[in-house]
Amino acid sequence: MINKPTVPYEQATGSPKHGLTNDYMFRAVFQENELARKGLIAAVLHMNPNDICEVKILNPIELGAHIDNKDFILDIRVVLNNNHLINLEMQMADQKNWQDRSLSYLCRSFDQLYKGEDYSKAKPATHIGFLNFVPFPEWPEFNGCYKLLNVKNHGLYSDKLSLHVIDLTHIELATEEDKDWKIDYWARLFTATTWEEVKMIAENDIHMKEAAKEMYVLSADEMIEERCRARDDYYRTIRTYNKTIQDLEEANETLLSENQTLLSENEALLKRIAELESQTQS
Repeated sequence: MINKPTVPYEQATGSPKHGLTNDYMFRAVFQENELARKGLIAAVLHMNPNDICEVKILNPIELGAHIDNKDFILDIRVVLNNNHLINLEMQMADQKNWQDRSLSYLCRSFDQLYKGEDYSKAKPATHIGFLNFVPFPEWPEFNGCYKLLNVKNHGLYSDKLSLHVIDLTHIELATEEDKDWKIDYWARLFTATTWEEVKMIAENDIHMKEAAKEMYVLSADEMIEERCRARDDYYRTIRTYNKTIQDLEEANETLLSENQTLLSENEALLKRIAELESQTQS
């Protein structure tokens, strides 16, 4: 049973202990609140929320229950209107495996036919990833959509597979289309750092307000707060590890550069010695 906050949502102030970039809080909010789930999926897929009859959770978890290493994958698998398989995921830190990870999830979702069932019965599958890091530094963008295309003429091979990547660190790159569908507003809600900011962003959208209120209620539960804190600690360790690796790589590049400089200087010195010896012999 989830503990309830002592102060109503409308009077919430200060900073949330764990916002929606925490993958456990993200999982909890969008598992518990179907209206919020409908609004988020509708925004990303450019749908009218009223056209969504149902977004059924296929892999519910017991909120607040202990999770071990094998349960750390906190993606949300849903079926939309009983006809479209969708995987929602929040990634807090770069684990250097995003491309393979997202493809694995997408293909796993698509491969859902029973033995002997006709291939034409396969439901469309979509993976939606919200990333708190830049997946492709050489091509920064806020909202990218990837599909199977012909490399020569860019013809669509199939519309049954799609992968959406939303970079929460580059909301400023949102296009007019992103803004029309309020995907940038959802991203700002996820990254908001105070309850005042959360309420202001969600004020005029019923689906965002539902997400905000659900986050507020869940934040008051001690067991959920403990799971969120454990996830923060886990990703803090990953970021420290990545920073150490980056520092070592940069130090190695510096040493290689210095070594190349010394080799060049040594080569020039040997050449000069050879010239002096030649002049002495003549």
